[in-house]
Amino acid sequence: MDVVVVESPAKAKTINKYLGSGFKVLASYGHVRDLPAKDGSVKPDDDFSMSWEVAPDSKKRIDDIAKAIEGAKHLYLATDPDREGEAISWHVQQVLNERKKLDGIDVKRVVFHEITKSAVLDAMENPRELNHELVEAYLARRALDYLVGFNLSPVLWRKLPGSRSAGRVQSVALRLICEREAEIEVFLPQEYWSVDVAMTAASGDPFMARLTHFNGERLGRLGIGNEATAQEAVAAIQSREFKVASVEKKTVQRHPAPPFTTSTLQQEASRKLGFGASRTMQVAQKLYEGMPIGGETVGLITYMRTDSVTLSNEAINSARSLIDRDYGAAYKPEKPRIYKTKSKNAQEAHEAIRPTDMFRRPQDVKDLLDETQLKLYTLIWKRTVACEMSSALLDQARVDMKSPDEAVTLRATGSVLKFDGFLRLYQEGQDDKDDDGEDDRRLPEMESGQPTAVREIKPEQHFTQPPPRYTEASLVKKMEELGIGRPSTYASTLKVLQDRNYVQLDKKRFIPEDRGRLVTAFLANFFKRYIEYDFTAQLEEQLDDISAGTIDWKKVLEDFWKSFSEAVGETKELRITHVLDALDADLGPHFFPVGPNGDTEVARQCPA
Repeated sequence: MDVVVVESPAKAKTINKYLGSGFKVLASYGHVRDLPAKDGSVKPDDDFSMSWEVAPDSKKRIDDIAKAIEGAKHLYLATDPDREGEAISWHVQQVLNERKKLDGIDVKRVVFHEITKSAVLDAMENPRELNHELVEAYLARRALDYLVGFNLSPVLWRKLPGSRSAGRVQSVALRLICEREAEIEVFLPQEYWSVDVAMTAASGDPFMARLTHFNGERLGRLGIGNEATAQEAVAAIQSREFKVASVEKKTVQRHPAPPFTTSTLQQEASRKLGFGASRTMQVAQKLYEGMPIGGETVGLITYMRTDSVTLSNEAINSARSLIDRDYGAAYKPEKPRIYKTKSKNAQEAHEAIRPTDMFRRPQDVKDLLDETQLKLYTLIWKRTVACEMSSALLDQARVDMKSPDEAVTLRATGSVLKFDGFLRLYQEGQDDKDDDGEDDRRLPEMESGQPTAVREIKPEQHFTQPPPRYTEASLVKKMEELGIGRPSTYASTLKVLQDRNYVQLDKKRFIPEDRGRLVTAFLANFFKRYIEYDFTAQLEEQLDDISAGTIDWKKVLEDFWKSFSEAVGETKELRITHVLDALDADLGPHFFPVGPNGDTEVARQCPA
């Protein structure tokens, strides 16, 4: 009997049914060993050798696998199809080798991106060897995270009592949150006014316009800075007549968003469903592992950890057939939409997250899923089908009305949805809407030279707003833009920041705790290079280069460790007074806000 190792027990049962009685499928339950949380687990002076430890729970899993392969001809390592999955397979093979259990057994790696019978059987027909470049990228990442965490955290404990830990990615994410909070604290609101005008066209139809030019000059967003100027503008409008000076019309296309990656799924689930990143991944895992359908368990979506926006030809053709059948030929573009992944790391460029069967519509599975599962499946299904639909067409219009002396110009904008296209099914969400965005109001037909009448003038006071605090969606988006972390790590990174009490999530927005701000200020002063966005992103690129086989993993570790260990060593001579002075310079205004008269000393006095 041949043996197959997967990660989860739910997946093991399903795959065993697919493969039949000639196979025994066992679960590793994730990683079977890790670096012990003690000094010396990674030895830079011994060519970065690592000491691994099998956890007590994992020992039983390995015992079961070792017993099962006695007398077997083949061992198939079928853990998840990413860097972590490759690493788990490597660990299982290494432990079994150390136990001398693999003599005479052919060990192969099997990869499938969806848990369907055809995908699993096809993968078993096409096994491969372990990808050592992916394993080395994992080893480098694990060593880097250990070296940073195990060497930096004790520095924090000694120099900054009350702090919990520091991490290669978590500390950079924390910096983003803290810097945004600092921007908000120093933000000074600026007054400005808008002047909207209710008007009537020559046809008698009403519409709205806005003042864009005053005294012959174009107004910027803050062009009217106070009420007095706004009232001057109101008087100028009241004393003038207006004619249509120009009418500009154009038809624009709006294209669908690409199918989901891990990052964009987390962002949209946060915006549209209110799911946190961890919850999204937990629900997606269930959908990937499958639900009982027609007497067997079937995976409903493809693997949910991916950087890729590509779809297989089979998936594209299936989506186009569904669009043609359910929505009509007008909604199916003449040619398929092909999305290309920007990631240069081809070895991890799997498919985007999509339904395993496009014709398995949400209403078809609503009785099989709980509420959260159905919501996420519906989101994935709609996004995938919509990405292959026709573009939406909008008629946009801009009408300028000027006074005879051209001192005042009023502008009306509007757009009309001419053909809904993909919008019939799906529209991408936004993190923070801009009030000055495109106006979707419909305008009456107007021609150059026609008179228009002013009905009502509405001046309105506004104040500029500070940048918004990060939501989980906008923080994940920012991390992805900067190249910090990887899709599989976003959820755990955000969870660690909350578990350490470095940040709190209030009304779905991240607010840094004082402890988090102290940690960031300390690192920014004494380990600045290691929380710089560019440095962290370059390190991620190097890990991708290791995966691609273009750079030696130990060279990356050597280069990092040389400068990092020196920085850690320098903190041994660091005096607490030096630390306090540096933190005071950064965070003094936060802890001791300046009073109305600018007196900082009063703010720092202890209450009587």
